[in-house]
Amino acid sequence: MSSAPATPPVPASVAKVPQPRLTNNVLLIGASAVLLAGPLAFGAVQPWAVFALETCALLLLGLWAYKHWLNGALNLCDNALYPPMTAFFALVLFQWLLGTTAYRYLTYTHLLLYAAYGMLAFVVTQTLRRYSQFELFAKLVTGYGLVVASFAVLQGMAPNGKLYWTWPLEQGGSIYGPYVNRNHYAGLMEMLTPFPLVLAVTQFTDGNRKIAVAGVAAVMAASIFLSGSRGGMAAFVAQMVLLSVLLVRKRKGTWKQPLLLGGFLAVVIVFLVWMGGNELTRRLVSIHSSAREELSGGVRLTIDRDCLRMFIKRPLLGWGLGAFPIVYPEFRSFYTTFFVNQAHNDYLQLLVETGLAGFSIAIWFLLLVFRHAKSKLHNWTETASGAMTVAALLGCVGILVHSFLDFNLQIPANAALFYVLCAIAASAPLQESHRKRVLRRHNLIVQPNLGPPAS
Repeated sequence: MSSAPATPPVPASVAKVPQPRLTNNVLLIGASAVLLAGPLAFGAVQPWAVFALETCALLLLGLWAYKHWLNGALNLCDNALYPPMTAFFALVLFQWLLGTTAYRYLTYTHLLLYAAYGMLAFVVTQTLRRYSQFELFAKLVTGYGLVVASFAVLQGMAPNGKLYWTWPLEQGGSIYGPYVNRNHYAGLMEMLTPFPLVLAVTQFTDGNRKIAVAGVAAVMAASIFLSGSRGGMAAFVAQMVLLSVLLVRKRKGTWKQPLLLGGFLAVVIVFLVWMGGNELTRRLVSIHSSAREELSGGVRLTIDRDCLRMFIKRPLLGWGLGAFPIVYPEFRSFYTTFFVNQAHNDYLQLLVETGLAGFSIAIWFLLLVFRHAKSKLHNWTETASGAMTVAALLGCVGILVHSFLDFNLQIPANAALFYVLCAIAASAPLQESHRKRVLRRHNLIVQPNLGPPAS
C-alpha cells in the first residue's frame, strides 16, 4: 500500500495574502466624503468641481458594482424614489435628444449633473442599511458641520472680502463660510444641523455626549442667523416647528425632549446675542421692510411674473433643463446691468425648464418622500430608522422652504446633499437588533464575560 505523495509546504508569505475589503462602510465613507467636499469647493459651482463631483459619483457606482461582482451576488435594496428619478432623467434625455431644449449643450451638462446626483443617492441608500452605519454617517456630518460652522463664524468676525481669506471674488457676492452667497451657506447648514440635534433629543446619546452634540447643533444653527440669510432664518424656524410637532405627538417621554429642545433654542439665542450684535439686529429688522418691498413690486416678484410668462409659452416640456439664463432675457420686464442667471425660486425655475411634465414628476418625488418617511416615525426617538428619517426629513424641509426665496437646488453641492437626504428619508428601515434597542432604551451596559473569578 503506497502513501500519498507529500504536498510541498506553501511559504507563509504566499499562503495568506491579505485582500483589501470593499465594505459598505468604505463606500459610505467615500460617498460622504464626496458630499461633504463639495461645499468646501465653493459649493462645487466651478467647472473643475462639477467634473470632480461627476467623476467621483461614477467611480463610487463602479466600486459598488465591483464589490457585488466579487461577492457573486447582487444584493439590491429598493427605494421608492428610483421610479421618479428615472422618469425625470428620461424626460431630460428626451429634451436633449429631440432638441426641444433652447440650448442643447446646457441641457446635456445638467443631465450629467443630475445623473451624478442619482448615483450618489443610489450608493448611499445601498450602503446605509444598519444602525452602525447611521451612527457613522451622523458622526461624520456632526463633526464636519462643527468645523465648517466654526470657520464661517470666525471668517464673519474677521472678513477681508476673499474666500478662505485668499481667493478674491470675480463677480461680487456676500461671502459666508466657503460660499460666495450667504443663502447657500444657510442652505447647507439647514441640511446638516438636524443630525446633531436629532442625536441630542433621542436615545442615541446620553450624559455628556448629549450636551456635546446639542452644543454642536447650537453653533451650526446660530451660524445660519449670523450669515444674515433671511430665507435661511425662515427655513430654520419651519424646521423647529416641525420638530416640535413631532416631539409633542409622542405618547411617552413628552416632557423631556421638548424641554431639551427649549434649552437648545435658549443656547442659540444666547449665542446670537453674544456674537450677533447690531448687525444681526439690523438684518432681522429688515425682514419686514424687505417683504413689504417685494410685495409692492420687488425684483424677485418681478422675476416670478416673468417666469410665469415663460411657462405659458412652453407649458408641457418647458424650455430645457438649465436653459433659464439663456431664455430669460427675452422675457425680462425690468432694466438691470446684472446677468440674471437663476430665477431665485427653485419651483418656478423647474416649471420653466421642464414644464408640467417635470413639475409633476417633482411633486410625485416629494409625495413619496413624505409618505415613506411618515411610515417610520413611530417611536422615532427610540429607533435608528426613525431618528435617521427625522434628521433627513428636517433637512429636506429646510431646503424646500428656502427654495421659495432662493436657488439652493441650482448649487451642485447643496443639490446633491438634498437628493441624498430625500433618498435616505424614503429608504427602507435600518437593520437593528431588538436586543440593542432594548439595551439602549434602558441605558444598560453589558459587561463582557471574563470567565469565573480567580481563586
